[in-house]
Amino acid sequence: MKPSQLTLEIEGMHCAGCVANVERSLKAQPGVAEAVVNLATKKALVTASDSQLNPQQLVQAVRDAGYEAKVPATQITLNISGMTCAGCVASVEKALRHVAGVSAATVNLATNRALVELQPQVPVQSLITAVQNAGYQATLMRADEAPLADDKKDEQEYQQARRRMVLAWLLCLPMLALMLPELFFGVMWPNHLTHAIIMLLTSAAVVFWPGALTLRSAWNSASHGGANMDVLIAVGTLTSLLTGVLVFFLPVTSFAGIAGMIMAIHLTGRYIEARARGRASEAIKKLLHLGAKTARVLRPSMIMNRATMIEVEIPLQQLAVGDRFVVRPGEKIATDGIVREGESAVDEAMISGEFLPVQKKSGDQVIGATMNQSGRLVVEATRVGRDTFLAQMIRLVEELQTTKVPIQAFADKVTAYFVPAIIALAVVTFVAWLLFDAQLRAGLLALQNIFPWANASATTVTLAVSAFVAVLVIACPCALGLATPTALMVGSGLGAQRGVLIRRGEAIQTLRDIRVVAFDKTGTLTLGQPHVTDIFARDDFSSSMKAEGVLTREQDKPHHEDFTNQEHTPLAPLKGGKNAVNPPLRGAGGVLMVPQNEAEKALLSLAASIENASEHPLAKAIVAHARMKEVPLLQVEEFANLPGQGTWGKIAGEAVLIGSPNALTARGVDIDGAAEELAAFERAAKTVVLVARNRKLLGGFALADTIRPEAPHVLARLHNMGITTVMLTGDNRRSAEAIAQSLGFALVVSEVLPQDKVTEIKNLQEKFGTVAMVGDGINDAPALTAADVGIALGSGTDIAIAAAGVTLVRGKLGDVITAIQLSRATFRKIKQNLFWAFFYNLLAIPLAVLGLLHPIIAELAMASSSITVVSNANLLRRVRLE
Repeated sequence: MKPSQLTLEIEGMHCAGCVANVERSLKAQPGVAEAVVNLATKKALVTASDSQLNPQQLVQAVRDAGYEAKVPATQITLNISGMTCAGCVASVEKALRHVAGVSAATVNLATNRALVELQPQVPVQSLITAVQNAGYQATLMRADEAPLADDKKDEQEYQQARRRMVLAWLLCLPMLALMLPELFFGVMWPNHLTHAIIMLLTSAAVVFWPGALTLRSAWNSASHGGANMDVLIAVGTLTSLLTGVLVFFLPVTSFAGIAGMIMAIHLTGRYIEARARGRASEAIKKLLHLGAKTARVLRPSMIMNRATMIEVEIPLQQLAVGDRFVVRPGEKIATDGIVREGESAVDEAMISGEFLPVQKKSGDQVIGATMNQSGRLVVEATRVGRDTFLAQMIRLVEELQTTKVPIQAFADKVTAYFVPAIIALAVVTFVAWLLFDAQLRAGLLALQNIFPWANASATTVTLAVSAFVAVLVIACPCALGLATPTALMVGSGLGAQRGVLIRRGEAIQTLRDIRVVAFDKTGTLTLGQPHVTDIFARDDFSSSMKAEGVLTREQDKPHHEDFTNQEHTPLAPLKGGKNAVNPPLRGAGGVLMVPQNEAEKALLSLAASIENASEHPLAKAIVAHARMKEVPLLQVEEFANLPGQGTWGKIAGEAVLIGSPNALTARGVDIDGAAEELAAFERAAKTVVLVARNRKLLGGFALADTIRPEAPHVLARLHNMGITTVMLTGDNRRSAEAIAQSLGFALVVSEVLPQDKVTEIKNLQEKFGTVAMVGDGINDAPALTAADVGIALGSGTDIAIAAAGVTLVRGKLGDVITAIQLSRATFRKIKQNLFWAFFYNLLAIPLAVLGLLHPIIAELAMASSSITVVSNANLLRRVRLE
């Protein structure tokens, strides 16, 4: 049986001894095969020899060892069917949250999905059962299921709504034919009895045939202790039908015809609402349609007794990682992969927004759904299904659309009590008209000229029934339920098309109130591709290196070499073996292709040998510089990474320290001898990396990165929007201030270690208020999380993207402006929708209570409120974004 694994979050560990204690306690539990505890991540990975891990038992074992532990919640998505309004949403959320082990549940009416956070041991079936007990249906969204937009399902629901609406109005035609003579001439044709029977039967057909789904939804909700919008419609229409029966036995006015009209108008509103909701998800459907449907894979075959590879077209779902597939000119690339054969231009506009094609050759990465324009490519699949770039884009959008904006909290509280309160108010209204007919009728007479449909001459019972039905059908929780999700759906789809993915609803609300935007420098403000511009070595370095056999011939006094504004000379290989020295060659941008003096060559060899084990961009730049000049690397005996400061290693038994001036000074290295070079480089906004051996300075490197060309414009636009800009960097103060001044930053915080960025973010929050952080690297992840809104460049690392609330998939700095504009526009629509939803109910319900709204007018107003909210959300498409 395949072993199972479980991750625990551990709190209270401080050292390696704590790690050992926790591991020992976990391994002592029955069935545990292995337990690995990580002090840095504060997590434990437990592997069992069978599939019956007991999370509670493991948590208790950690607690018995003196620490705290918990099983991190996981997320699943459920497809929910049967919801019609915000009351349904409240019922499903309540049912899911009452399941043991569920920490959070968010239901979205617009997408008919629920995002549930739960402990791993919670069976999915218990969630499905809870939803069913609430009167709805639920299924688990499969891992391979397309997120958000199921075109067939959407089209089916739309067509069903259309058929119900058409059928309802066809059945209403006889009623309309009878109503017109009564309305204009006061004649009940052909007579009172026949008129009443036809109206009752026709209206009943409308209510119980096309309106059957509404009645069934109302029954399911009421029978399970809930109350949704359909309950109000059902009670109102059935009450109206009941008067059509009572008219044969009691002296009351029949409202039977009104029942059918109410249901027809209700079904019309549902049809228009379904159509508008479909338009709201059009942007996501377009993303889904970007992907290829098939792939032409290479498969081995025997032809004429010879082994060869043939092309076999298969459905995209059958494509596996490692498969090689052919992409012909004009075809979409089936999935993410690496080019193995061929060269071609690929249109990546959907990712980068650039319409100029990108040239691809063997070894280059390609993204699924992009368009191959010219040559034939053979691509090896590296990611398929839900792991592809396009699928991740859509999944991030789905996360937003399944979350809620904090402002919706009040609407949710109102919705939870809305329908029961309306039913109670309708009953009170009915009784009040029976008891206080004279007083209420006086108000009706006073306003009869303003509301011509108000019939002050009707009997008391007629007015009581009319007001009762009007109160039921005028109230509209649907508008409250659709106000936020439809705006989020349109806004998130619009953002996805512009390369801006907002993951959580909180980010929409917070981003519009941003007061400060803090930028990481390397890889965010710059392209993240630093290169060596200068090398300098101390005077006594060459003699010491020559004595050790690294240098083989006398050189002039080592000097600082500035590689700027040099002409490009093609790279020539070193000749004569390891110790041979060739004439200097200079590269583009002034980079020295081969060091001019041997002291600098030795320094580069020493530094690159240590930095070769580091992943830092500056370290990679030094190594790339050494390889470009074919400088040999030495054997490294020991290595250690110093986060945010540099690296340390041993070569030939000697300790070598490489890092920033501050890092070397803190470790007792005297850098006064390089003060002149440091000052010059820092004034030129270059980053300096020093090299010391046995705490003795040997020399250093100056490196520069290319500033993103759009950075000054972005900062200027942010300032115009009233937002303060801050640069966070580990660079020294003079270098950081030089860059900040050239770009136009309001503030600069320099010499900040990665672990200190969180502290700086908190300081900015205390001083200015809401802070957004823009970054791209692993070391930015804590700061992105600490900020009120984290914004990650899509060209950065997966960890940074996962920590951020907003991802700029095109990696363009200018999309920060787009994200803020989109946030403000979306939140503006949310506020408008919630305002009109509340205002409508606050205005309409009192009018219905006073008998000033005919039930048909009330139903028309109710249906129009939902349509207005959804239509207003769709107007978000017209917003102008940079």
